[in-house]
Amino acid sequence: MDNEPHIIPGAAVRGIATGMIMMSVFTMIWAAIAYQGLVGSNYWLLLFIFPVLSIVFVINAIKLFRISKYFPKLTSEADLAEEKRMGKWFGIIFGAEGLGIFIGINIVVNLGHPELTIPTIALVVGLHFYPMAKIFKRTIDYYLATWSTIIAILAFVFTLNKTFDQSETFAFVGIGLAIATSCYGIYMMIRGWQVRKQITIGKA
Repeated sequence: MDNEPHIIPGAAVRGIATGMIMMSVFTMIWAAIAYQGLVGSNYWLLLFIFPVLSIVFVINAIKLFRISKYFPKLTSEADLAEEKRMGKWFGIIFGAEGLGIFIGINIVVNLGHPELTIPTIALVVGLHFYPMAKIFKRTIDYYLATWSTIIAILAFVFTLNKTFDQSETFAFVGIGLAIATSCYGIYMMIRGWQVRKQITIGKA
């Protein structure tokens, strides 16, 4: 491996890996919610794709963690300040998401609609992608935010007008959000492949 500096710092490589781990966990959570709605039917077999993707995300994340040591550390004050800024806002948004879910669930339960709990969680999750897009300057976050928000709103409508029963709501929201987190994981996995190519080039 040569001594030429890599464009992507090690912290960014670990960030991609951490993102894949998170998407693996969230994909499994939403797939489990979908399973609650599909259990007893033959359609639950379709959910196998999400655990498979989650495992693939974890494997690729581990590979990135292992090679991250070959990438340079952040040294400039500007880079360190930017990393600190993104970390700060990520924490704020993540905390706001948790608070939003707590408040949202309490609102729908106190209004006498506990069946809207899962759509409420999906709505908050969808909305939280919008500020994330601005912080990390990623266009894909806008697409995922819009997709997830639409899924949540449709779930509200279909549940309230009795088009969906509780099981169907679980299946609809679970699959919809699992698709979103899977797409995010695939996006990060592709970014990871691009990063790993730098190591291959460096060794050539």
